[in-house]
Amino acid sequence: MTAIPVKVGPKGRVVVPAPIRRELGIEEGTELMARVEGDGIVLEPRSAAIRRLQALVRSVVPEGVSLVDELIAERREEARREEAELRAWLDSRE
Repeated sequence: MTAIPVKVGPKGRVVVPAPIRRELGIEEGTELMARVEGDGIVLEPRSAAIRRLQALVRSVVPEGVSLVDELIAERREEARREEAELRAWLDSRE
């Protein structure tokens, strides 16, 4: 699709042209995410933004690695260290 000029209206409002809305399945009430890219603005449906970000994460996280599991393991280890430090401090005060 070629670029379609639009104007910024009152309060910064922009109307997404009908051909673009039809192509992307954007209907009234569709939530769009706005971001700055270079010296422009990108509007994309929330679902497209999520897919883009998921693909980005997949590109840097090896297959089969669970970031959630790693985070939980790190937090549990940190809690064990803190508990051991607290016990040592309490023991030193006796």
